[in-house]
Amino acid sequence: MNPAQAPLSHVKVLDLSRILAAPWAGQILADLGAEVIKVERPGAGDDTRSWGPPFLKDAEGRDTKEAGYYLAVNRGKRSITVSLDKPEGQRIVRELAMECDIVLENYKAGTLERYGLDEASLRKINPRLIYCSVTGFGQTGPRRDQPAYDFLIQAMGGLMSVTGERDGRPGGGPQKVGVPIVDLMTGMYTAVAVLAALARRDQTGRGDAIDIGMLDVQVASLANQAMNFLVSGKVPQRNGNAHPNIQPQDVFGCADGDVILVVGNDGQFAKLCDVLGRAEWATDERYATNAQRVRHIGELAPLLREAFAGWQREDLIAALDKAGVPCGAINSVADVFRDPQVVARGMLKHVPHPSGVDVPQVASPMRFAEAQLPTCDAPPLLGQHSDEILEKLGYGTADIAALRQAGVIG
Repeated sequence: MNPAQAPLSHVKVLDLSRILAAPWAGQILADLGAEVIKVERPGAGDDTRSWGPPFLKDAEGRDTKEAGYYLAVNRGKRSITVSLDKPEGQRIVRELAMECDIVLENYKAGTLERYGLDEASLRKINPRLIYCSVTGFGQTGPRRDQPAYDFLIQAMGGLMSVTGERDGRPGGGPQKVGVPIVDLMTGMYTAVAVLAALARRDQTGRGDAIDIGMLDVQVASLANQAMNFLVSGKVPQRNGNAHPNIQPQDVFGCADGDVILVVGNDGQFAKLCDVLGRAEWATDERYATNAQRVRHIGELAPLLREAFAGWQREDLIAALDKAGVPCGAINSVADVFRDPQVVARGMLKHVPHPSGVDVPQVASPMRFAEAQLPTCDAPPLLGQHSDEILEKLGYGTADIAALRQAGVIG
């Protein structure tokens, strides 16, 4: 495959970020073919390198220093270790910024200004630079100086108030989502924003400064729950797995296990009724329309649970599939990677790792008709590409050795 066919093969990214939100954006850009240079602390690197177990095992079955968390967020990047608190390290970062299109950083507001690596300083030497700052609360407001993590923002941003079983029921109480969804959504918004700035630069010739706050992202991601509140004045409540606006959508128990039912419209509800042998429900004025089903779900749900209990799970799934009613099992993560559809789409890849083993990677979900995504390299070892990157900047062997001796690079 020709790497030039990748959509962003012409783009160079300086990734000063760590943990998950901004690195996730960097990985998206790398998946699209951008050259992404990850700047890390000498000796320690990205915090997520140590966020294990589990750790990748080498060819002898021993733990490496690469935690699964780190491996999930950094494929396709090149790693250089640079001490930002040393003038020589700051010079290296400025030299890299001169050659880059995009800078991603997620330091606390004002931190990089102390090193002369803030947006104003770097865009002064490279006016075409797109400089994106990702923080917990953004660059303004009373919390701008405070750190934040996904769990905290899920709580503060209202997500946990609508996630989990109702109070008074087994397991009732607020719950966080099982993946760091605010970090992931922040990474997605970050990638969209920098690509929008890149497109605008094609028209204006100038870069831009982008301010992404995780709390802002979570508030925006409240989506229908936010609008439900804003148009009704009623505060949304936790409702387990039941959908607040579309019914029936919930977990239902068959004779041998649970299934997810997702009825999206009145036609699908009628088909469900036919499969269950309850055609009269589709014409009952309490259930004939979605609005009525939402109002009367307290009456409808017990009827559905009674009907589902008489079915074997696979038989019901097959019958509803044939009728065109969305229904499925609740897969474990192991089940996901055995699913024939997931396998057919090639969502699990294995790429060579410097430790001598192949490292599994969840593939990018993006597919293009007239472009090809690159086969990304494994997430890099700490400082794996330091010498190579510095050599491209014009540093000689003696220069690099001196920087290493001085602790500027690892």
